[in-house]
Amino acid sequence: MSLIKMENGRMTVFVPAELDDHNAKEIREQIDELLDSQWVRTLIFDFKDTAFMDSSGIGMILGRYKKMDYSGGKVEAVHLNDRIRRMMVLSGLYQVVRMEKEREGGR
Repeated sequence: MSLIKMENGRMTVFVPAELDDHNAKEIREQIDELLDSQWVRTLIFDFKDTAFMDSSGIGMILGRYKKMDYSGGKVEAVHLNDRIRRMMVLSGLYQVVRMEKEREGGR
């Protein structure tokens, strides 16, 4: 289960240690519920504590990007470790999700 923080039109999703099929489904449902009930202009995925992500995570992020794009919002990813960054680049997500330029909080 992830923690979600809302503040001034920004939703930050603190992604758990493993983003697999089960977690991706739960996170998607949590995000969608909030997107349907609150105004969000920026959706931020914080990967500080994430060590593993599979294709389910990629799909969940892409789906949230489509929802945000439809409403004129944007999606960002922060605190990416090398493995997560590589998956986002190889999947093409880097083209639609703004990824931090510098690594923060070192892994």
